[in-house]
Amino acid sequence: MTGLFNAGEKALLLDSKKRRYLIELVDDGEFHSHNGFVAHAEVIGQREGVVVRSTKGSEYIALRPTLEDFVVEMPRGAQVIYPKDLGPICMLADIGPGVRVFETGIGSGALSMTMLRYGAEIVGYEIREDFANRARKNVQSFLGEAALDRYDVHIADSYEGIDPELGMFDRVVLDLPEPWQVIPKAESVLQPGGLLVAYTPSITQAVQAREALKGKWIDARTIEVLHRGWHIEGQAVRPDHRMVAHTAFLSVARFLGRNPA
Repeated sequence: MTGLFNAGEKALLLDSKKRRYLIELVDDGEFHSHNGFVAHAEVIGQREGVVVRSTKGSEYIALRPTLEDFVVEMPRGAQVIYPKDLGPICMLADIGPGVRVFETGIGSGALSMTMLRYGAEIVGYEIREDFANRARKNVQSFLGEAALDRYDVHIADSYEGIDPELGMFDRVVLDLPEPWQVIPKAESVLQPGGLLVAYTPSITQAVQAREALKGKWIDARTIEVLHRGWHIEGQAVRPDHRMVAHTAFLSVARFLGRNPA
């Protein structure tokens, strides 16, 4: 989206210390912090990059949030998958326009939003209605009402099975404690040649998932993504003192639809 900020859309306020504040613009709204407040009217009608000042003189740069910004700052019920894993999951699962995905363990919808942004059509299972509602609201809030046409969330438990009336899928993405329980059930709804990706926080979970990805599955592998920033100031260059290291293991395999010869 480009052009002037309008009431009803999201804005990201960036302060002098690079702290980020996600707000929804309202005609008579105000953003409050320990540095005073900024009237939303100061942002509405302006272009991205406008500098606004609080009542105590602090400056903020107003920008439209990226998907990364929104995922980190959005309302959540469950722990979200962070950006460092969202991109690799979509690459490993080969998500693209028109790809039909079965996702289970919807949570707050971070992965759903990312796959929808790639153009996927998602059928999701989530056992908690409050999580499902939060995910739908987050999708609508960032991607718009039209994205919900490609996002069909059911209150259901994938451990108990996947409804065959939902049809066949090109991809299966699992974010739940025991993905190995769902993998055999996924075989009945995944197209031959389809991909399955499992997100598991612990290595023991990854090992059990990999044990289930045998027989009709090939090319199974597991990766871990580590995210280290770098401090660059003129010719002074060094790795950051802190990094986002382990969050989860990503396991992927391709479904043959039959036992390999």
